[in-house]
Amino acid sequence: MIRVIFGSAVAAVVMFIIGLIFFGPLGLSNLGTRNVDDSQAAAVQQTLAANLPRTGTYFIPEAGASAAQTVMYGQGPIATVHYNVGGFAASDPTAIIGGLVFNFLVALLIGAAMIGIDQRVPDFKSRARVAVIIAVAGSAYSHLGEPLYYHHDWAHFIYLFIADSLALAGAGLTIAKFLPASRAAPADAPTDV
Repeated sequence: MIRVIFGSAVAAVVMFIIGLIFFGPLGLSNLGTRNVDDSQAAAVQQTLAANLPRTGTYFIPEAGASAAQTVMYGQGPIATVHYNVGGFAASDPTAIIGGLVFNFLVALLIGAAMIGIDQRVPDFKSRARVAVIIAVAGSAYSHLGEPLYYHHDWAHFIYLFIADSLALAGAGLTIAKFLPASRAAPADAPTDV
């Protein structure tokens, strides 16, 4: 268990570095998002403040909320707005600290899963394959359903899918490396899962 805790700490740093590459100062996140100019941003911000009463996620218009909104949804444009009434510093240090703690907790969950399968999946190569497949599956489920079900743009969610797949796979590979090979498995045991 000590190896899993230590491996999870290292995995949290690996996840942070991958997150920094995808969402940090390099500006790569612009590959999956669109931007507006200053005057457009100000106009949209004023409209949001005037029309959205509190922090939350809004479907605008919301199909099924009323007959009128269902018609508006069919005509477009439509939007899903993740809205917060407050402002935050662009480089919020509490988000970084909270993110590292979150990464560590996620890595601990991955480690707990690895401990649970260590006898059936005894070697690093097999554990790595399991970790990567689960990372890709979880990221696909978490992100690629948005453009399918809600008609959101593909570019943003493909970007999130790639970033999260790499971060979770990196964490899983790191933890798999920290776990010892199972003593129950002979050295020439097949590695198929």
